[in-house]
Order: sequence, then C-alpha cells, then structure tokens
Amino acid sequence: MGLHYTKNKQQLIITLDGVIKRYDDQRQIKTLLDIAQQINEIKFSTTSHLFWDSSLAAVLYKILTIAQKNNSIIQWDGLPKNLAQFLKLSIEIDRKPERTSQKKFNFLENLGNKGLLIYSTLKNTIFFIKQIIFSLGRYFSGKAVMRKIDLEFALEDSGYKAVGIISLVSFMVGLILAFVGAIQLKTFGAQIYIASLVTIGMIRIMGAIMTGIIMAGRTGASYAATIGTMQVNEEIDALKTFGFEVSDFLILPRFLSLVVSMPFLTILSDIMGIIGGAFVGIIMLDISIAQYWQYSIDAFGLTNFLVGLFHSFIYGIIIACCGCYYGINCGRNADSVGLATTKAVVSSIVIMIVATGFLTLIFQVIGL
Repeated sequence: MGLHYTKNKQQLIITLDGVIKRYDDQRQIKTLLDIAQQINEIKFSTTSHLFWDSSLAAVLYKILTIAQKNNSIIQWDGLPKNLAQFLKLSIEIDRKPERTSQKKFNFLENLGNKGLLIYSTLKNTIFFIKQIIFSLGRYFSGKAVMRKIDLEFALEDSGYKAVGIISLVSFMVGLILAFVGAIQLKTFGAQIYIASLVTIGMIRIMGAIMTGIIMAGRTGASYAATIGTMQVNEEIDALKTFGFEVSDFLILPRFLSLVVSMPFLTILSDIMGIIGGAFVGIIMLDISIAQYWQYSIDAFGLTNFLVGLFHSFIYGIIIACCGCYYGINCGRNADSVGLATTKAVVSSIVIMIVATGFLTLIFQVIGL
C-alpha cells in the first residue's frame, strides 16, 4: 500500500494504492523527480480503493511539471477522475505569463498622442458644459427631471454642514493677516490700519478664495466620489436605460446647491476673518474696540464686497463642474474613483487660482 513506481526503459509507471496521506518520503520523491528528467512517458495505475490528500497531489504536480517541460507523454487514464482533473488544471495554467513589452514612441508620436488627449478632453468638457446649460434651461422652464429632495440634500451638505470648518479656517486666516500686517505697521506706529488691511483683504478676495479651497476639498471631492461610485456600480447606466437625463438628475441639484451656498459661506468667511483680525488688534495690540470697528467700517466698501461675492459665485461654478465632470467620466474600478476625486480637487483649485488672476486683471482694467 502507498506509492510505488517502476521504470521500464523510457516509461515511468506510478502505482497508487490504499491510503496516501501526509506523504513525505523525501528519498522516494527525489528519485521520482530524477527519473522524470530521463523518461518520455508517464503512466499511472490505481486501485479502486485510493484515499489521498494534497500532499500526494503536490508530489505528482512536481513530477508532471518536469514531464511536461520535457514533452513527455502523460497517460491520465490510470488516475482517479477527480485527481486527474485537479492535476490537469494545475499544470495547464501559465502561472508566470510573459510581460508584454510596451511599445516606445518617438518624440513626434508622443506629441501627437498628447495633442489627441487634449483635443478629446476639450471635446468632452465642451459637451459637459452644454449638458449643464441645457439642464439649467429645462430647470427654469420647469421641465427638468430633478427631485426636490436631492436639491435639499445637496444644499444641506454644501450649506450649514460646512459652517464649522469655514468659520475656523477664516478666523485663523484673519488672525494671520493681522499678525503679518502688524510686523510692518508697528515700525511706523500705524498698527491701527490692521483693521483696514484685514477687512479689505478678506471681503475682496481672501474670504472667497479660502471658502473656495475648502469647498473644493470638501464638497467637490464628495461630488466626484459619489458620482464616480455610481459609475462603478453601473447606476448611471441604469438611469440612462430608464430614460433619465443624468445631467438633470445628478448634476443639476449639486450645481445649484453649490452656486447658491458659496456666496453665503463667503459672507460668513468675511465676518470670521474680520473677527480674527480684531482678536489680534484688540487683545494683542491694545487697539480699542471702537477704533478697530470704526476703521473696519471705513475700509468696508460695497465694491470690494460685491467683487468678493462675484468671485465666490464663479468658484461655485468651477467646483461643481469639476467635481461632477470627473465623477461622470470616472472609470469602472475602485482605483478610478480615488483618481477622479484627486483630479476634481486639484483641477478645481488650479482653475480657481487662474480665474482669480484673470478676474483681478479685468477688475483692475475697468477700475473696480
């Protein structure tokens, strides 16, 4: 009983009998592996009462792998059906597939590929913007397929839930602006003008841009991740199959909520930044409350305030578009969701900074 073998010229006959479990005869295994290198045919013989476990299968796998490399003939008939199928499956699978070498392109081909990629991206972006414009048209004409509860949920997510983090960050930004201004203004004994510096800086640009950066990392990323996950789960395909306009059902409530909430969050940011500056001016620089608020009110201009609100409106559009665009164009796996989220945040911030430069130049030219 057990495993026995017979070598007949170029043929190896392996006989299996009885119970073969925890098979670990190293001398016999080494001999069988050496014989497998020399023969051109392997044959099996098995009794009707064979009980085996994975230890036997592991030894036979090693023998058959050597035989297969030497193009030896394998007679499977003598093995039990289940063991034969198991071993066939084991040796037929290529466990180390060759890596396909990637074709290297020259400079002109790489340049052409980049050009095609940019063209494709621009084409998709223009199509996406057209979808949003058409959705807005359907919304204001009362024909958009959008649930009211989706808009309310999006307003909740991009509204009061963001108040805490925006208040904290804006307060610290105002505080930092006051500290930085005090370093220079104290040398001239003009630290009272810290109130004017913080007020103008916050209401004109800093309040809007800090709110935009926070919302890009918080809400824009959320949009990309949520819609991207729906893309992975084929929920967007299901919506299209049922005849829903994806731009109405998914993008429009998120777009409207962010565009509406950004100006209010910017006003909050302006107020908290001014309070942060007041904290430094009143407590640390011994400026009286009446003086600080008087200089803040004098510096507060409606033009500066409206310029800041206009910036926030543009930032809301940019963040909503980037988050939804990368979510809709997400791939079909989990890694793609993370990539889409990263792209949404980075693109939002970069485009906001570029837009700020253009808007600042335009306002300077027209005298605002």
